[in-house]
Amino acid sequence: MKKSLYILLAFIVLSSCSEYQKVLKAEEIAPKFKMGEDLYNEGKYAKANRLFAQIVPNYRGKPQAEKLMYLYSNSFYKMNDYYVAGYQFERFATSYPKSEKVEEASFLSAKSYYMLSPAYTKDQKETKEAIEKLQNFINLFPDSEYLKEASDLVQELDFKLEKKAYSIAKQYNRISDYPASIKSFDNFIFEFPGSSLREDALFYKLDSSFKLAVNSVESKKEERLKEAKITCNTFIKTYKNSEHIEDVNNMAVEIDNELKNYSNKS
Repeated sequence: MKKSLYILLAFIVLSSCSEYQKVLKAEEIAPKFKMGEDLYNEGKYAKANRLFAQIVPNYRGKPQAEKLMYLYSNSFYKMNDYYVAGYQFERFATSYPKSEKVEEASFLSAKSYYMLSPAYTKDQKETKEAIEKLQNFINLFPDSEYLKEASDLVQELDFKLEKKAYSIAKQYNRISDYPASIKSFDNFIFEFPGSSLREDALFYKLDSSFKLAVNSVESKKEERLKEAKITCNTFIKTYKNSEHIEDVNNMAVEIDNELKNYSNKS
């Protein structure tokens, strides 16, 4: 009984493959559209995509073109080919601005760019592009059902840029390039004023300022100590309950003691 069932299943699979190859190689375009749509609905996106790719040029300007282009674009998305999906969905939205699918297509185009965003440790060119695409979508469709998801994606990508900028600044601190660290943390604090990493950023800026000052040549030491003191006071005023506060208070004491030497000299 089981053997007969396996033979029947094998026959069905072979027949299905044979029919697919037959339609794939045929000249007629209507059967390709029909089988492509059936395969798409069955979740066989790669096979459907091959058929759609053959007939897209033939349907330009025809009533069925809108449906075909949506299915074709989404088959790339379902196949995780986000480079092509983003481009094809953009083309769809431009070509069919009055389509009932234009909002979804515009969102999926933007989300395709989001899917291409790499880990924060890598170059963030795609991340910035994704933020731009998603923000454009939000501006074009402020009442969209996809608005919350689009906003959440922008927030996630923004945080990725924050982590990238923060990690670069902290790396300068780690390798004792204190001037670069101070400048990078200043840029971070300016660019991301509401960041959840702001407290740590200000602390490591202070750490860099403090170490730069106490290890400076005499001609630059007093000025740098005063700059470190300003950062120190800002941190204590803003984050008096910080987990770093003990270290900050210790730095404050040492800075004051160092500055007293200059007061006594004058």
